[in-house]
Amino acid sequence: MKNYLKTYPNRDGYFGDYGGAFLPPELEPHFAEIAKAYDRLSKSADYLNDLKYIRKHFQGRPTPITHLKNLSEDIGGAQIYVKREDLNHTGAHKLNHCMAEALLAKHMGKKKLIAETGAGQHGVALATAAAYFGMECEIHMGEVDIAKEHPNVVRMRLLGATVVPVTMGAKTLKEAVDSAFGAYLGQTEDAIYAIGSVVGPHPFPKMVRDFQKVVGLEAREQFLEMTDELPDHIVACVGGGSNAMGLYSGFIEDEHVEIHGVEPMGTGEELGQHAATLTFGVDGDIHGFRTITLVDDEGEPAPVHSIASGLDYPGIGPEHAFLHRSGRVQYGSVTDKETLDAFYTLSRREGIIPALESSHAIAYAMKMAKDRPGETILANLSGRGDKDIDYVTETFGFGDE
Repeated sequence: MKNYLKTYPNRDGYFGDYGGAFLPPELEPHFAEIAKAYDRLSKSADYLNDLKYIRKHFQGRPTPITHLKNLSEDIGGAQIYVKREDLNHTGAHKLNHCMAEALLAKHMGKKKLIAETGAGQHGVALATAAAYFGMECEIHMGEVDIAKEHPNVVRMRLLGATVVPVTMGAKTLKEAVDSAFGAYLGQTEDAIYAIGSVVGPHPFPKMVRDFQKVVGLEAREQFLEMTDELPDHIVACVGGGSNAMGLYSGFIEDEHVEIHGVEPMGTGEELGQHAATLTFGVDGDIHGFRTITLVDDEGEPAPVHSIASGLDYPGIGPEHAFLHRSGRVQYGSVTDKETLDAFYTLSRREGIIPALESSHAIAYAMKMAKDRPGETILANLSGRGDKDIDYVTETFGFGDE
């Protein structure tokens, strides 16, 4: 895939058949304004230099790569490495695009940031960016996720954000997106809707990927420095898919590097038991763009489940749908049980407590490693597990029963 990042998406925001922007007429000029501002600022030395300064002196980038020596020795197959986005300020990859979106909003003269959040990491990151730039912040979050991710709710409020509980439907990520879009409709002059993944109408799938690209570019350089070669495999969890596209961007043109995405299989293969969109989904539209979606018998977005709040979404970023159909990326899945096992194992064997989202990637890397002696696997450890420890220990214990 030569010149992939410059080729996709096209000017209309399509990755092959997926993407685009299907918006209410009242929102069209505002998304066009965002796209125009991004096209201009993404080529501005002043904007890019400001972002580089923020990443180095506020976020603490670059984040390191860690070789999981104990885990690799236990498994006895491939050597497993992780890109440590858990060490990015706020504890996850989300700040990479939140700081950039907030900086974009400042250049556009906006005073407020509005967003949805599932696991709370995007909400915390956006609240952090709002505090840094002196802006207002409004975060919509499903009541189910508020209960599961209480530490992140506290962090958002401490940072000055208004957290809006969403009580409709399943009370999780999809409903939070619906609620945030509705709130944005009435505040378009003063606010920007800072979408939290590579989803939504154009230009957000491209913008968020470009802002997350720093993960893959750093990882590629670091892995070459550590091992004198590129990894045989790279792995990332996929909900909407921002952490994955960040990592993939550094290796997408290296055809000998196999790329893997990991979806949540939850507790079973029936609708409502998982959020494995690419495994069971069909082509369709959701939240203003065309992608692959999970639908029920009436053709509506299906109920979904994942132990990880950041992955329970009935759609997927349009670029992932394209990469799945093209065959460049292989998408698999792990269950809640496998995810929990990886959560406990990484904590005990390496001294790293991962987010439940990231634990999906670790679990998949552990399964892959068994049959690949002499090979290397680089997984994206997209976030730390501070937000999950209360939920995990209160619900499942400490993994030593």
